[in-house]
Amino acid sequence: MEFSVIDYIVIVLYLIAVAGLGIYAAGRQSSTSDYFMGGEGLPWWAVMFSVVATETSTLTFISIPAVAYGGNLTFLQITFGYIIGRILVSKLLLPAYFKGKQTTAYQFLEQRFGAVMRNATSTTFMVTRLLADGVRLFATAIPLAIIMRLGGAFTGWGDFEIYLLAITVISVLTLVYTLIGGIKAVVWMDVMQMGVYVGGAVLAIGIILFDLPNGLSGAMATVADAGKLQLIDFGFDQPFADAIASPYTFFTAVIGGAIFSIASHGTDQLIVQRLLTTRNIDNSQRALVWSGVVVALQFGLFLFIGLLLYAFYDAQSAEMLGLATTDEIFAKFIVEQLPVGLSGLIIASLFAAAMSSLSSSLNSLASSTTLDLYKPYFGKDNTQAEDLRISRIITMVWAVILTGSAFFFAFLQLQEGERPAVVELGLGIASYTYGGLLGAFLLGRFSEIPDKTDAMIGFFVGLVSLLFMVEGPIHSILPGEPLVIAWPLYTVVGSAIVIIVGNLSNWVRSKN
Repeated sequence: MEFSVIDYIVIVLYLIAVAGLGIYAAGRQSSTSDYFMGGEGLPWWAVMFSVVATETSTLTFISIPAVAYGGNLTFLQITFGYIIGRILVSKLLLPAYFKGKQTTAYQFLEQRFGAVMRNATSTTFMVTRLLADGVRLFATAIPLAIIMRLGGAFTGWGDFEIYLLAITVISVLTLVYTLIGGIKAVVWMDVMQMGVYVGGAVLAIGIILFDLPNGLSGAMATVADAGKLQLIDFGFDQPFADAIASPYTFFTAVIGGAIFSIASHGTDQLIVQRLLTTRNIDNSQRALVWSGVVVALQFGLFLFIGLLLYAFYDAQSAEMLGLATTDEIFAKFIVEQLPVGLSGLIIASLFAAAMSSLSSSLNSLASSTTLDLYKPYFGKDNTQAEDLRISRIITMVWAVILTGSAFFFAFLQLQEGERPAVVELGLGIASYTYGGLLGAFLLGRFSEIPDKTDAMIGFFVGLVSLLFMVEGPIHSILPGEPLVIAWPLYTVVGSAIVIIVGNLSNWVRSKN
């Protein structure tokens, strides 16, 4: 089978219909409160699905199967920590946000440490989203690039040129939708799209099982022989340095996953913005905790797809299958193996779900830029209409910047040599800056003595220190063997350094 005209028609009609429904659900946007906070409040279950779709839709659909295809099930250990982390956020951080009636996560730091700290953390959030969402946008372009390559209309184009075109198409479509709909449209679109793409994944599983010559039992025997059913890895058989450098040993994954989840769902405006759109603190806590359970189930579903694909393609490498990266494995199956019409529907649902994640990023970046950086300094006397117009201009600027970031990661990922799965790249980038953000929030929430100077010192020392622990260019100029830690531990180590240095700074300064 191959991608047909009917599949293309399904994609176009589906995207038009979903965008229309999203805009209709949003209603009129007359202020930044409508545009960024959803007006009078959204139901907890809608916010829960929006949180799940926002953080996992693109990377889960594309890259999680690739993790199992090239490895095993130990990635799932991280979700145990995710659930623990969300429970802690719901009890420790969300009450402070609702008590202050805040519109961004970083207003809390302004109240505790002053405007400079708010600006520093808000800017760090923007840099994190710029890099991590550049990876997301690149991942979104993978199935579209495969369709364009297999369709024959772009014969003679290189992989990089095809990805540039695919990224541009997705960015333009998403920008139009985000400018009109605001956060309410984003949330309701997430709800619709999550149901469709998870349903599509279940249908794909059924088709893979139908096409496997030896069925499910044969597939499980194949992956078991390859050692791919391993779920828990305590890492006791490894030296300590190797254990902390491996992201999927049990304690690294669970502790790192919990701290990462505290940071991502307690300090990242992308998620906090959604949690603040609920009607009250109870609904927000319910949405947050249950989102962890749903994420774990969703990861398990897509890892299972990766195992089935390993058996279906008889353990062939990406190069043997004619793919640019292993991340293309599930998209290849969708395009080549699903019946006419169904492959178009699943790809369309993937596009729309991925576009809703991108629109979420654009909306959260615009809200943080507008409310944290622009409004306090340049727009104090603006009318609501002027603020809304500025917000939409800022949204367009971020769309251009994110597109450029995705171009950059497309270039990196398509170079020859071994590359990490896209989901690992995206999570690793986010983990790096989350340590500084979480440390600043915990310092402000639970330490009453450190002041703004101590917080700033701790924050930047935490960020800089990770440069020496994350494998990269700095290691090449260090003497001896530098310490390398796995990406789930970036947040753990970074936040601990911020808290320790912040309190140490206060002690030293108080002695002088």
